[in-house]
Amino acid sequence: MTAPGPPTSAADPLAGLRVVECASFVAGPSGGMALARLGADVLRVDPPGGGGDFHRWPVDDRGTSLYWASLNKGKRSLALDFRAPEGRELLLALATDPGPDAGIYLDNVAGRARLTSDELSTRRADTIHVHVEGVAGGKPGVDYTVNAAVGVPDLTGPADHHGPVNHALPAWDFLCGQYAVTAILAALHRRTRTGAGSSSTIALSDVALAAVGDLGWLAEAHRTGRSRERIGNHTYGSFGVDFPTADGRRVIVVALTGGQWTALCRATGTTEVFAALEPALGADLSDESDRYRFRETIEAILRPWFAARPYDEVADLLDESRVLWGPYRDMAEATRLALADATSVVREIDQPGIGPMAAAAGPIRTAGEARPPQSAPALGADTDAVLSERLGLSPAEIGRLHDAGLVAGPA
Repeated sequence: MTAPGPPTSAADPLAGLRVVECASFVAGPSGGMALARLGADVLRVDPPGGGGDFHRWPVDDRGTSLYWASLNKGKRSLALDFRAPEGRELLLALATDPGPDAGIYLDNVAGRARLTSDELSTRRADTIHVHVEGVAGGKPGVDYTVNAAVGVPDLTGPADHHGPVNHALPAWDFLCGQYAVTAILAALHRRTRTGAGSSSTIALSDVALAAVGDLGWLAEAHRTGRSRERIGNHTYGSFGVDFPTADGRRVIVVALTGGQWTALCRATGTTEVFAALEPALGADLSDESDRYRFRETIEAILRPWFAARPYDEVADLLDESRVLWGPYRDMAEATRLALADATSVVREIDQPGIGPMAAAAGPIRTAGEARPPQSAPALGADTDAVLSERLGLSPAEIGRLHDAGLVAGPA
């Protein structure tokens, strides 16, 4: 088991930066965690007893949320009833804390409890505020509803399937979190140069539309006037598909470039077969577009080669020819292999309230090394320390807040 290691200056470029995060679920917390992974002191604020995501699945055998623990690694925790007027005032004071490295607030709070940009800038003119919302304009939305509205489930699934196919990974949430980080760092750079604060809003719906737009998917639909057909596990616009091996394993093979196509033909001994087939097809299979047009023909020719060989032999031959490929694994196998790999960003940590837990460090490696994964705090673990250090409250004042139920320490 790896204990959280001490931060190093090279791996912590945001050391000293103080961020207040009042957000739940994925987008805001993933952005705050990305900042913490770079060394920022990120204070996660939840109501006493936890917010809507505090018990969210997956959970351990005692019902403790592995989800919450995994999305809040490396942060500090304050349990504060910010819906009450006095609690809201304390949150406002924390979000506008003085100093060149403070005054940064990330939230996704809705309704009357939300701190507005006007309130923040009135208290501190150079406050940096990033607010995450579902649909532009404030309508509720989550990754799964936004994904449905942008049309991705209509493209996903087997070619003969009727009806939408939802995804398991909340991709727009995580992408939104990284946009939040970008907005904060850009605003911080601007504040350093000009002294000006900033107020930004990032909507999941905008994130999704921007992403599919940047891929040309909106332009394609606009130009053709129709939705793209489902193609199952084939890679759109190129050649890439899955193949079963003789022993029941499955691999994906991709040939985006001419060199990758040549390597695939060499590994499977099909160079001459495809060279002879090209005139009959009227195709040049060194061209990516032609490989896509004739993807099913290519798949049919290659499939027997994979079906006749066990996985280990397939892996060796593909690696020998430098084919672009990868194995299909379930999550349990992927976890075991990542923990066994000394170069992986995944390590086993001791998570308070849970015990041994597989956790990932951030994917940014500085000088070849990833910052070790940190544990998440227990809910409210830093309540008293934050109120004392940042707001200068006395033990008696903090005790009164506890008695009034406005703040809470760890359970």
